[in-house]
Amino acid sequence: MLAVVAPGQGAQKLGFLEPWLESPGVADRLHWLSAVAGLDLEFYGTRADAETIRDTAIAQPLLVASGLVTALALFPHPADAFRVVGVAAGHSVGEITAATGVGVISAEQAMVLVRERGAAMAHAAAQRPTSMTAVLGGDSTEVERVLDQLGLTAANVNGAGQVVAAGTVEQLAALSAAPPTRSRLVPLSVAGAFHTEHMAVAADVLRRYARAVTTRDPRARLLSNRDGAVVHDGREVLARIVAQVATPVRWDLCMQSMADLGVTGMLEVPPAGTLTGLAKRALPGVATFALNTPDQIDAARAFAAEHGTASEIDASPTWRLVIAPMKGTFAAVGLQVGSELRAGAQVGTVRSLRDELPVVAAHGGTVLEWLVEDGDPVAPGQPLVRLHPEAVAG
Repeated sequence: MLAVVAPGQGAQKLGFLEPWLESPGVADRLHWLSAVAGLDLEFYGTRADAETIRDTAIAQPLLVASGLVTALALFPHPADAFRVVGVAAGHSVGEITAATGVGVISAEQAMVLVRERGAAMAHAAAQRPTSMTAVLGGDSTEVERVLDQLGLTAANVNGAGQVVAAGTVEQLAALSAAPPTRSRLVPLSVAGAFHTEHMAVAADVLRRYARAVTTRDPRARLLSNRDGAVVHDGREVLARIVAQVATPVRWDLCMQSMADLGVTGMLEVPPAGTLTGLAKRALPGVATFALNTPDQIDAARAFAAEHGTASEIDASPTWRLVIAPMKGTFAAVGLQVGSELRAGAQVGTVRSLRDELPVVAAHGGTVLEWLVEDGDPVAPGQPLVRLHPEAVAG
């Protein structure tokens, strides 16, 4: 199974888009997305200095746009992607890239959201001196205890012994003075404590914009940064993207879901290297491909063909699927074929050693066919029940 992933802020590199401008269609698409974002993304991706592209309000639109235009270079006909992409995910702002790639929102909606996200997060960061520090190694229990004692948030839990602590500069100074045993601290060059309570005002700003956004359900499995769950309701995807601004990124759980799914290959869109690097340590045996230049396109397509499997999520308008959010055991609630469900009705629960999540019919409808039985083991994104989409009124 193929996973396609999109990196988050900090992955941008000086001039990383320069080689892509000669690739057919990339410059024109980038010009269009620049108009939507109100930023000269070609300049920032090719000629701007490193300090400029660290600016949150610039880095975030640049990363999303670069992921979208280069993904189209890889899959010029987007429908081709759904014949090979088994699961998609993005780290932090990369979650917007991933959600757009699987059809939840349009590229234009994505650029408006990421433009306002970057600006709102930059504004929130300016209210009080905050930052982030990577904690590498150490005992995970001790790392958690130390961060909790200092009032810091584990803003990114990236797996492979990497946690990013976020909070005030005073809290981070205290961490530097007394780090967890056998850990190494790496201060990050970021403007603020992202994915913490310090970003709550930015989440509020984004939430208002999101109310006007039309969504569609993902056309392939999409993993959520919140808990690694597969989310198949477009409105919930968008709500999670908004909340993620002020809540931790659990990339470790996303990678665990990839392992549960049986992912054999991970392809990272530009600027690539961060997420494939984590996968090399956390997902042994999974092949990786960091796509960074257009001369890699043929090799990337061969990699996708080697690992690709068609999405099980069918976009047919005549019925809808309700899917499992994670690996576990399915417990039904006694519904029969022909049962009519209101939007949001629960159809069962998936239980694992880690968690217990309800499974709901986001759109409601009539039960046409059960695809699993009570007590069956299920995988993330596995179809559970097929519904006719005409929901009961009310």
